[in-house]
Amino acid sequence: MATSGAIPSERPGDLRIFGIGGIPEVQSGDDLIGLIGEAIVAAGQTVLPGDVVVVTHKIVSKSEGQLVDLRTVEPSPFAIEFARPTGKDPRQVEVVLRESVRVSRMDAQRGVIIAETRHGFICANAAVDASNVAPDIVCLLPKDPDASAARIREGLAARFGLAGDDAPAVIVSDSFGRAWRAGIINVAVGVAGLAPLADYRGQHDASGYELRATVIAIGDELASAAELVQNKLDARPVTIIRGYVPQTDTPAGTGRDLIMPPERDLYR
Repeated sequence: MATSGAIPSERPGDLRIFGIGGIPEVQSGDDLIGLIGEAIVAAGQTVLPGDVVVVTHKIVSKSEGQLVDLRTVEPSPFAIEFARPTGKDPRQVEVVLRESVRVSRMDAQRGVIIAETRHGFICANAAVDASNVAPDIVCLLPKDPDASAARIREGLAARFGLAGDDAPAVIVSDSFGRAWRAGIINVAVGVAGLAPLADYRGQHDASGYELRATVIAIGDELASAAELVQNKLDARPVTIIRGYVPQTDTPAGTGRDLIMPPERDLYR
């Protein structure tokens, strides 16, 4: 997917976003690419050159077996003590601690853990999630979300007869909170075939002002746009975004490009 330095003088102003449902409950080892392709066709859609396909991490993680049965987890005394004030499940707290390489903030009275995952993401509960899974099961992030996105991209390109730059970009998304803002939004945790950042530094606005700090998190913006039609409870874990025109000549990147470097992170 062509991706820049120079901003095209005219860029289309319309995006079309298609939510894709009809995917059955995903199990470990399932052919996720096949399930996604079948659902796209059943919805009367296809994948075209330039499309961005956003896939929620939950179905990716399920297909990859990134699930933990809490009945197999023995919580540590620390996890039990932390869970006590809020009545949280200490087994889930234990999984959160095991998935964390660094805890940024903890508040037992509110049951809050902000932690850094092995991937470098800083988020609530190290992204351990108990929603949309069976009782006593929690879902982890994919081990390598970028590799997962790349596999899905390759599989969808083959399924819909696309090759090279015509292959769709793929984003694996998850819901994160944000510093300074209330609520959660979908962000890109895995990216393939897309420059996840658009760098406007050194360019000039209509008044001639040189932009010095403007870098747009395109991967996160597309993931958030997808959530508007996916919705948390509507069983549409796949979205096709059509009409996004990237900057030109910027090479495709990965979800790791969206992680704030530690030396620039004022909140570590």
